[in-house]
Amino acid sequence: MCRDHGRQPAPTNPSAHVFGTPAAAPTPAAAGVAAPHGQRLPVALPPPGSRRRRLWELDDHAHCPVIGTCLPLALLRRLLARHAPDHARGSDYELHCVAVTAGKSRNPLAEALHKELDRRFALVMQRAAAIRSTEALAQWWQGGVRGPDLPGTLWATLTHPRCDAALAQHVLGEVHMLQHQVGAAQRVEVARLDSLMLEHAAMARELAAAQERCRRQSADAARRADDLEADRMRLRAQLIGRDSQLADLRAQLAAQEAATPGLRERLELTRSVQQLTERTQDLQRALARARDDADQQRQRADRLQARLEDAPGTTAAPAAPPAPPPGLARRAVLCVGGRAASVPVYRQVVERSGGRFLHHDGGDEDSSARLDDTLGAADLVVCQTGCISHGAYWRVKDHCKRTGTPCLFVETPSRSALERALQEAAAMAAATAAADGHPAGDLTS
Repeated sequence: MCRDHGRQPAPTNPSAHVFGTPAAAPTPAAAGVAAPHGQRLPVALPPPGSRRRRLWELDDHAHCPVIGTCLPLALLRRLLARHAPDHARGSDYELHCVAVTAGKSRNPLAEALHKELDRRFALVMQRAAAIRSTEALAQWWQGGVRGPDLPGTLWATLTHPRCDAALAQHVLGEVHMLQHQVGAAQRVEVARLDSLMLEHAAMARELAAAQERCRRQSADAARRADDLEADRMRLRAQLIGRDSQLADLRAQLAAQEAATPGLRERLELTRSVQQLTERTQDLQRALARARDDADQQRQRADRLQARLEDAPGTTAAPAAPPAPPPGLARRAVLCVGGRAASVPVYRQVVERSGGRFLHHDGGDEDSSARLDDTLGAADLVVCQTGCISHGAYWRVKDHCKRTGTPCLFVETPSRSALERALQEAAAMAAATAAADGHPAGDLTS
């Protein structure tokens, strides 16, 4: 709170030079009543009426807190520029001193200051106008001194008709202490502001670094997006080209099919013929290998026979032919499968037993349709499972199951295996005949 400008010597009073009117004479002080900074309060205020006090009617020590608290410096500078242009370019303190001095007497600047204060705080003064006693005004002041509208409450209280000397002293004292508190708080806020400024500078640097990183990352992401977009466009162009090529090929195929009826069936037949050709070649190679094996076995057997005949002290005796298996007289024996080189051996074994020999290669060279006719003429079926196709195998099995024709499955395509199979068939026929009372030589199903 600045010192009382009304107590300064007359030559230093700015209003004496600016406005040409003398300052108001000091009011006599009451004995024993002390004011801030050693000032004395007046003995008594004029008797209260219904009219509000004007700015120049306030006590001298009230102008400093009123102007300093209720009028911003920017507004005060505009008012001085209009009514006292010689002092409008001074410092803030000089402006404050000129306004305080001018407010102590009635002059154009004081009237402009009073009018501006009434305009700024018209709503607050309207609320305070309903107060009819000094006690109520004091309570209203206590309720607003800590609020956000302290300037308006101060102006409305000091200019109120019910504001006496004691209340004015109390109000100015509280404003004085508030100004001290505000000054201390401002110092704390200044220190805090300096700390915040340092922190703000550090955070600004970090923000700049982060923005730079974001810029680089955004540039990299944009570059990658451009590359991906270029790749996508290239792949899309390739896909469109392939689709166009596929459409052209389909159109050509449709034209070929329209020009050549049955083209798909011919292509299927061509693939089937190719597969069959490959299968035939594989079988021919297997047959060649089997013939080579048979020749080697025959040559080996001839060499062993020659060694036995040339061996000293051994007398070659004619080998007795194996006894033919009984029970096959006048019966047709069908051999399905087997090697082509072994067919004469199969025929010799079956015919020695008195049976009639039938053969089918299992679908390799003979027709599969011929197999059904051959199966229908057979009384006994010997199936070489190792040298037969799957289709022929299932046909043989299904036919024997449906007709009850005896069927023997032989895994090894050899003479001894066939003889054992025929002996098993003869034994089964003998057992069945004994059970049914038929002759032993009759083979039944």
